[in-house]
Amino acid sequence: MARPLSLFVGGAHTDVGKTHVAAALIRAARARGLTCDAFKPVLSGFAVADWAASDAGRLLGALGRGEEALDAMSPLRFAAALAPPLAARREGVRLELADILARCHAWLDAAAAADLRLLEGAGGLMSPIAEDGLALDLAEQLALPSILVGGSYLGAVSHLLTALEVMRTRSLPVLALVVSEDASPEAPDFVETVELVGAFAGEIPVLSAPRSLERPWAEALLDLL
Repeated sequence: MARPLSLFVGGAHTDVGKTHVAAALIRAARARGLTCDAFKPVLSGFAVADWAASDAGRLLGALGRGEEALDAMSPLRFAAALAPPLAARREGVRLELADILARCHAWLDAAAAADLRLLEGAGGLMSPIAEDGLALDLAEQLALPSILVGGSYLGAVSHLLTALEVMRTRSLPVLALVVSEDASPEAPDFVETVELVGAFAGEIPVLSAPRSLERPWAEALLDLL
């Protein structure tokens, strides 16, 4: 891995494993002696009583930090499990892309000494992250190389390849695709799904992220960076 490195972790859909992938990558990097930091500026569906199980909590756990660092990890947290602008409205907050972008740049400056910095989006790339912008717009404005995460449910191949095509259209660099295993027993065969994504991903490396085995694929992803 070329050091230091800042990455955007985006998703082809909501709840496909962005945080699972980011946390695993952090643990793999720390095991190699690399310093890491992470930032998820906007988080909806946040329950104070169960903060450790939230995306922010899981990232903090991977970094070896506790509840006291929640505000630094995810400053914009909302209770409703909805798209961020809708969740924010219910709490009297209007999310603006410029504000989120400013927070991201401030974090990137503050975490400049870290070998690996991961900035995680919210929902899928085409999900609104603010009243005036999509998660894709945030990725474009940040102009960071990306890891694109997709699932393995029925329809996930289309979602992941569509997201990849959209990123290519906006000339956003994608370092790797990660297919995260769906926990549903009704999901299509995981190996076949990963192979199918790889057949249409072109030059982009495709990695599989089984839910049960973290270290091997996370180390392989780290080696690609």
